[in-house]
Amino acid sequence: MNRNITKSEWLVNRVNSDDLLVFLAVVEEGSITRAATRLGYVPSNVTARIRQLEAELHTTLFVRHSRGMTLTPPGHMLRPYAEKMRHVLNEAVLALEDSATPQGALVVGALETTAAVRLPKLLAAYHRQYPQVDLTLVTGPTYQLVEDVLQYKLEGAFISGPVAHPDIHQETVFHEHLVLIAEIHAGDLQTLQSKPLLVFRAGCSYRAKLEQWWASNGILRPKIMEFGTLEAILGGVSAGLGVSLLPQSVVHQWETEEMLRSYPVPQPYQRTETVFIRHQNAFITSAFRRFMEEIQHFRRI
Repeated sequence: MNRNITKSEWLVNRVNSDDLLVFLAVVEEGSITRAATRLGYVPSNVTARIRQLEAELHTTLFVRHSRGMTLTPPGHMLRPYAEKMRHVLNEAVLALEDSATPQGALVVGALETTAAVRLPKLLAAYHRQYPQVDLTLVTGPTYQLVEDVLQYKLEGAFISGPVAHPDIHQETVFHEHLVLIAEIHAGDLQTLQSKPLLVFRAGCSYRAKLEQWWASNGILRPKIMEFGTLEAILGGVSAGLGVSLLPQSVVHQWETEEMLRSYPVPQPYQRTETVFIRHQNAFITSAFRRFMEEIQHFRRI
């Protein structure tokens, strides 16, 4: 051999990539049976592939127990390399299938509030121009969307920013003015501080700002009521169930129709920006490139 090979090259030469994909399926499903169902294999085939991989690597990757499979320390070490390999294979397929005409799947994420108010016109305009693209929009809190972009589950996402991560490229898209909202006949701010907070699950940036604001006023353990949708929060506030902190653009119509009222929010809790993020190292398909161009167009409107 003319040169020393790296550990990564050794792994590629020694291990079948299909075995690594089987390994990842078992990791993510937590059991041989569920992994086999996902892959369309019989369980004995999955077991054999895992044993073959362990033999190739001269180590034990899983601890077998009655509840399924748990990674050993070597298994934990292998997992990120297997995930990188899966991403590289997927990216290679995207590159080979990509064409000048945007088509295929495009999965982006957004905050629930952004999806409800800011994105409908953008998505409609994009669909009119590129009907061959299968566009999927996934909603969730900021922390989950960031994680999904880092794991290549989303090609991009609209989140509350900025976010500090070396693998994330971000660009400000919208500036939001936040307001406190309550039912239309609510009293003064001091009275509202005894009300439950109607919020999305932990990880929502608006929830974090509201809890910080309340804490600055000495309210350290407010009653929290979590909701899964924006409509549920707005409906609950309108009915007098509690209060919430949301962008003014989201609540404007409800306030105009006198279904709720808003209160000014002090600095540093009243402003936030929505940024669009993508993985710094991800392959950009023509469909995704055109989507980012559409974002730029809407920023100029």
